[in-house]
Amino acid sequence: MTELASGHNPDILTCLANLSADEVFTPPKLASAMLDMLPQDLFRRADSTFLDPMCKSGVFLREIARRLNNGLRDQMPDEQKRVDHILTQQVFGLATSELTAAISRRSVYCSKKADGKYSVATRFETFEGNIRLPRTQHRWNNNGRCEDCGANKGEYDRGDAREAYAYPFIHGIDPRELFNVRFDVIIGNPPYQLSDGGGMGTSATPIYQCFVEQAKKLEPRYLTMVIPSRWFSGGRGLDEFRAAMLADDRLSKLVDYPDAAQCFPGIDLSGGVCYFLWDRDRKGECDITTIFPEGPSTMSRLLLEEGTETFIRYNDAIPIVRKIRSYGEQSFSSVVSANDPFGFDTRVENGYRRIKPNFTLTAIDGGVTFYYNGWKKEGAGFIERERIERNTAWIDKWKVLISKAYGERGSFPYLVLASPFIVEPNSCCTETYLVLGPCRSRKEAENVVSYVQTKFFRFLVLLLKNTQNGMKKVYSLVPLQSFEESWSDEKLFKKYGLSKHEVGFIEKMVRPLED
Repeated sequence: MTELASGHNPDILTCLANLSADEVFTPPKLASAMLDMLPQDLFRRADSTFLDPMCKSGVFLREIARRLNNGLRDQMPDEQKRVDHILTQQVFGLATSELTAAISRRSVYCSKKADGKYSVATRFETFEGNIRLPRTQHRWNNNGRCEDCGANKGEYDRGDAREAYAYPFIHGIDPRELFNVRFDVIIGNPPYQLSDGGGMGTSATPIYQCFVEQAKKLEPRYLTMVIPSRWFSGGRGLDEFRAAMLADDRLSKLVDYPDAAQCFPGIDLSGGVCYFLWDRDRKGECDITTIFPEGPSTMSRLLLEEGTETFIRYNDAIPIVRKIRSYGEQSFSSVVSANDPFGFDTRVENGYRRIKPNFTLTAIDGGVTFYYNGWKKEGAGFIERERIERNTAWIDKWKVLISKAYGERGSFPYLVLASPFIVEPNSCCTETYLVLGPCRSRKEAENVVSYVQTKFFRFLVLLLKNTQNGMKKVYSLVPLQSFEESWSDEKLFKKYGLSKHEVGFIEKMVRPLED
């Protein structure tokens, strides 16, 4: 029974290898920080109830039980009765797999069997105790997708022999009915995504939002989860989730780690991770904390800045954005092409494999220079003009191309974007690039490049670019300039009246772009 009262040294839960980058074990230090956000009187009440609906290591329930054991000591002096009360009446969990169920029971009950000889609880009559894994199934629709989580039938319709990852919490299991309990707190670290069978096994569909949405439906007093930060402005299929979260004034605290390794050592999660506190009975501004390498920055503000549709990640960026927006200028995104500007992103029927455009490396009569990346590294080939399906009026214009995807992981300060480059008339490109322009002359294109190369420009893109993908919308906060002149950071800082502190923040966040 002393395991609930004492710290484990060393703590085995700091040493577990993660199941994958998508099912990440939560470090005890992070679990403790999330519990610190809750009103601490919850741990001094014998009637408060806690649910982790996606147990992997059991760390949340273990830390909750430890706090309750200390908080109820005066009310329940008998240690065994106190422990039995906490474990049977106050802490509950749903596991994500047979493996994580066993690990979680070992962490919480000190035995993989809740009713076993070595369990610290003496009142359970089943081996599961209050950490259960009800058998659930995916519900396949006519498109071969699960109605509940979006899983691909080809990947996860595995029969009874293998786990299908039909997580109980989002596949029809109501823990209130399962345990006959209404929960004060729902807490956890959900699985992040499921493979959808595309991209040679690398393509995936986000799933963590399903856990957040389901938890809200149960209406606990408090909800706290740690999830990828890419929902701030990107993420496949997250538009409705993002809109709902940003409009929800019950989010009272948000802690953001742009570098996920600061939160999950050894894990590479593009875009970082965050955890939040949702408080059912309050409304108002949110205390937003960003964890930088040198320390945290905290500000109380609305998740959506007035007049914007996207969350601005960094607190120190707010006054900069307000100054720039006060000029009422058109957005630079108006001169950024949509994805696949010339129509070469074609796939095999009913599949994800991209069809290679029919281009050559030698000049052809009447051909158009074709800028590509991926088949022979990067370079220029030639393609017949009639094969170009979109924006044919741009072919004979000067253009600036920039890579659609550019990723830096853990490389603070950031470059944000790849280097732009100018292409001549009679040219086009693959979906690897976006087109900036088109431009009336080479000189105008050079002035566009000068602007894109500034820290000012790339800082404003950084505010909306939380993953390697840099689609048209990540340029929304960048003001459009006149390109009859070239641009430098000095000219831009002066034009918008940025203070020494504001300039310093931009220079801290963005490093110089090497040629």
